[in-house]
Amino acid sequence: MGKINIVFLGTGSAIPTITRNHSAIFFRYKEKNILIDCGEGTQRQIRKAKINPCKITDILITHFHGDHFFGLPGLLSTLSKSGYNKTLNIYGPKNSKKIFNKIFEIANVNLDIKFKEVSGKFIDTPYFSITAMPLEHKINCNGYLFQEKDRLRINKKKLAKLKLKKEDLKKLNLLVQKKNIKLNGKSIKYKEMTYPVVGRKVSFIFDTKTCTNALKLAKNCDLSIIESSFLEQTPLAKEYKHMTLEDTLKIAKKAKVKKLILTHISQRYEHKENFYLKKAKKKFKNLELAKDLMKIEI
Repeated sequence: MGKINIVFLGTGSAIPTITRNHSAIFFRYKEKNILIDCGEGTQRQIRKAKINPCKITDILITHFHGDHFFGLPGLLSTLSKSGYNKTLNIYGPKNSKKIFNKIFEIANVNLDIKFKEVSGKFIDTPYFSITAMPLEHKINCNGYLFQEKDRLRINKKKLAKLKLKKEDLKKLNLLVQKKNIKLNGKSIKYKEMTYPVVGRKVSFIFDTKTCTNALKLAKNCDLSIIESSFLEQTPLAKEYKHMTLEDTLKIAKKAKVKKLILTHISQRYEHKENFYLKKAKKKFKNLELAKDLMKIEI
């Protein structure tokens, strides 16, 4: 299993602050370098994080509100001017292709881009899958779930007892492919030499009111990154269909999330973050408040 690296490029809400840029997260796993949302100023944040933008392989847009995509035309322009030569896959919610076509027209770039409206599993490799689920916001909005596939690992203690030669080691990979092998005339069964490892799960749940799919996305996640736009329930939270801190914590607890990171923090809490975090940790211990350019590894 490979490392999962995450960089929080922007952790603010509709209005950026001195310390929080608009929404964007960089997610790296094996050969994939995925940008999740691209709010205004994202490409400057990419530079600050010392990420090469030309290594981006995929972009997942949760929805087409400005704080989640206004940075996209500029980023595409930069990629075009920087000799980006891969096919760039961009994904978004249903009924968003017309909006993306306008963005592509404004950017006026020479890039090979494939845009797809997605719902359900839309990336499926031998190592992982990514699933989109519609959330309940003012416009069509997706949450995303990265799920690593379960794998077999070789039991090193049992392996040491076999006293293998170098030329035998090449055959060991067959064991994790659920194939029995023969070494020195002896049959070795993969079930006796391996043990299962459950794949990790990471979910991204932004801009939504409490809903069934938010709970499904978060269920049993090793890490769930969830919006927490409002500290308390207000008429604005209901009007704009955002979750409060209380809503987010309830979902994380009910879904049995192992670690929770709060993001999409409103400007109204710019100088109240310690209070915000203290209140949150009373109800969910393994929790962090995302900060711009914060890096984590799973």
